Amino acid sequence: MEMISAILYQLTRGLSMKEIKESGFDTYFVDHTTGIYPVAASGVPFSADYFQSKGDPITDLNEDMAAEQKARTTYDNILRLTDDPDVRDPIKFLREREIVHYQRFGECLRIVTDMLDSKNFYAFNPAFDK
Repeated sequence: MEMISAILYQLTRGLSMKEIKESGFDTYFVDHTTGIYPVAASGVPFSADYFQSKGDPITDLNEDMAAEQKARTTYDNILRLTDDPDVRDPIKFLREREIVHYQRFGECLRIVTDMLDSKNFYAFNPAFDK
């Protein structure tokens, strides 16, 4: 979050009113000036609803893996839209980090499922049912 906020700050500091209007940034500017306010590209504000947890390691690890892939796809799309190295370089770093996180969560999921003493490990919650 800090890296993305820093990139946004660098891209928006010093914008003229003409640049703000021409870029379509004016509606955001009305509410937040050039301050960092996390919203989706669609304009939907960030919400803690995005953090999912069910208390079941199998479910939660799958959710974590999906979140890493969604972030990677977002970074891929940003990379398609810009050729600015000051934006691309940190985004490429973040993209690589998502890939590594996805791999680590996958390893954790394999460990959890390998350690279960059940033929159908989806039939119970290993964090709760014994």
